[in-house]
Amino acid sequence: MRPLFVPVMAFASLLLAGCASAPNDPTLTLQTKKTPAEYTDCVVPKLQGSALNPTVSQTQRSYRIVVPSRIAADNVLEAYKAPNGGKVFLYERHLLASNFMPSSFERAAQECL
Repeated sequence: MRPLFVPVMAFASLLLAGCASAPNDPTLTLQTKKTPAEYTDCVVPKLQGSALNPTVSQTQRSYRIVVPSRIAADNVLEAYKAPNGGKVFLYERHLLASNFMPSSFERAAQECL
């Protein structure tokens, strides 16, 4: 029992450390020529097509798209008005194994630029 306990606890600690150390800085910052509304109209169907459940909220200057996660903090995409279109901030929490390839969340954000 004891030999199995140590690796399981080490793995659990790594997962919890990843959740607890979620950064406040964006994972990715992008520039687009589209307005925040146009950009959101492009991204939301792509996220829905990837079986993600986005929730959209709007202010006068920005759109916020939240995709809930079962194992980490929610993924958030914010699109703000900028002088020549929009500025997009992506907040995504990666698991250790998924840092090598862009996620469907990140791909949708980049495809709509």
